[in-house]
Amino acid sequence: MGDKILQLIGILCLVSAMAAKQINSGNKQSQQTRDWYEKAIFYQIYPRSYMDSNGDGVGDLQGITSKLEHLADLGITGTWLSPIFTSPMKDFGYDIANFTEVDPVFGTMADLQNLFTRAKSLGIKIILDFVPNHSSNLCKWFEWSENRENGYDDWYVWRDPKGYDNAGVPIPPTNWVSVFYGPAWTYSEKRQQFYLHQFDYQQPDLNFRNPVVVEAMKDVLRFWLEMGADGFRVDAINHLFEVEELIDEPINWWGVTDPNDYGYLDHIYTKDLNETYDMIYQWRELLDQWQATHGGDTRIMMTEAWVNPEQTMLYYQNGTRQGSHMPFNFIMITDLHDDSQPSDFKRVIDDRLHIIPEGKVSNWVLGNHDKNRVGTRYGAAMVEGLLALEMGLPGIAVTYYGEEIGMVDNKEITWEQTKDPQACNPQDPSRYQELSRDPARTPMQWDRTVNAGFSSGTPWLPVHSNYGTLNLENQKAAERSTYKFYKQLAELRKTETLIYGAYLSKVLADDNIFAYRRTKLNVDGKSYIFVINFSNNQYTVDLTQSFGDVEETEVIISSSTTSLRPDPEVLIDPTALTVGPHNVIILQSAGCGRLFVSATLIFAVIVRFLFIQ
Repeated sequence: MGDKILQLIGILCLVSAMAAKQINSGNKQSQQTRDWYEKAIFYQIYPRSYMDSNGDGVGDLQGITSKLEHLADLGITGTWLSPIFTSPMKDFGYDIANFTEVDPVFGTMADLQNLFTRAKSLGIKIILDFVPNHSSNLCKWFEWSENRENGYDDWYVWRDPKGYDNAGVPIPPTNWVSVFYGPAWTYSEKRQQFYLHQFDYQQPDLNFRNPVVVEAMKDVLRFWLEMGADGFRVDAINHLFEVEELIDEPINWWGVTDPNDYGYLDHIYTKDLNETYDMIYQWRELLDQWQATHGGDTRIMMTEAWVNPEQTMLYYQNGTRQGSHMPFNFIMITDLHDDSQPSDFKRVIDDRLHIIPEGKVSNWVLGNHDKNRVGTRYGAAMVEGLLALEMGLPGIAVTYYGEEIGMVDNKEITWEQTKDPQACNPQDPSRYQELSRDPARTPMQWDRTVNAGFSSGTPWLPVHSNYGTLNLENQKAAERSTYKFYKQLAELRKTETLIYGAYLSKVLADDNIFAYRRTKLNVDGKSYIFVINFSNNQYTVDLTQSFGDVEETEVIISSSTTSLRPDPEVLIDPTALTVGPHNVIILQSAGCGRLFVSATLIFAVIVRFLFIQ
């Protein structure tokens, strides 16, 4: 018997060593499956509103460069800049007159090169906006095309009139409607044809059925890669193609009665065509070839398309053809809203994670320059709870400037101050607040000085009147703040558990609390449980009922208004955790992962030894 015991001890030691080796090997292998962007925090900057260096009231490249240390301090991996290219600014940069020049309002090419250099020294990637669907009508390409100059005749989508009315006025080829209100066709007296514009009439659509246009836009990508760009965010990609046949789109029949309103029609012929995906795959091939030739880190492509989940997945890949590295996930904007319950969040998050293609990662977006700020949509009290969701879920986090301090929309902008063509084009002062994107684009609130420290001149859009209390300077000085909470979340994201760990979510307290656990079976076996109260009420919950054996639990991060604060000397009873109104509590459970694996293997060995031998 003694020999058997010694033999058993030897086997157990060997199994324990093998378990540890397997776990370490698994970590090494898993690390190789995550590229830099797949574990990143991206930060969107709307350049006009970030920092003005010269007092003209418009943010610029030197201003952004001066604030890069703020991004480094936050733990940002890369920043996406909304368009900085030469433009008449009818749509504030999304109407590009020259795709390979910096607009003087933002600075010079030298300023951009300095930005690239400084960002690289801080370890921050720079992602540029790429707007392929259209140009400005002041672009030389459009001028040459309108004049039918040799080689440019069909660079844009031109069509003859459908006919003429009784007054001899040309009738548009189809009933297609612009996103920015009104017909999607404008007549050129010079050319005696209509041109298509899915957005403003000063943003004519390029013709991507012309291979010369395709190559010209690829040259734009190559130009900025040569300059040092780390990737591109592709704008409005699902509008890139429309059917060649002149077919009227059907009426939506869902309550919109104005035939000039974009929602009046079902856009089955002007959006989400299959040719779009092929173009994405071609651009991905270009980026991959560039990296293979020039070396360095992966140059990435982000894509903007407000589409259903199945269409979004096609942006990732189709069979062996690779596409966007990061098709934006807008479910927290489109599928969820201020009265959504934790069960709603659980459903849409679980659904998204379930359909992500093998080997890909999701991303999480709370807001951008086209939508109301998260603090406005969900309420200021929920900002930190939603940040805890975005930053802790598996995949990539995307932050819109100002979210790190909880900025909200400036609803005080008057009709006279409104700049957004989406709000101005209908010429309806009664609807401008409903349509305008300006309230979410107001200047960054840096400090308590004039204009929130954004500009010494008159800002292009008025600063929110709350800047005296809600600003970065105040939050840096405060003992606890949204800014400091954000930094803690960003630091936690660096852990292997949040990069590679498993995810399990639960709904607690009668659908008032959303909780999720991130676990990785690694050497430390750290497990994190995020507890987010969506309600105005206090609850006491038993985490063991949802997550099983939760031991040696301590609070490592809590939101700025939570009374329960991190203290490594205080262990929390997981069976009776009290969570106050809108509180966020993040718990760390001491290592059980490696022990669990080893114990399982050891148990199997003991059973085999005692009952089989």
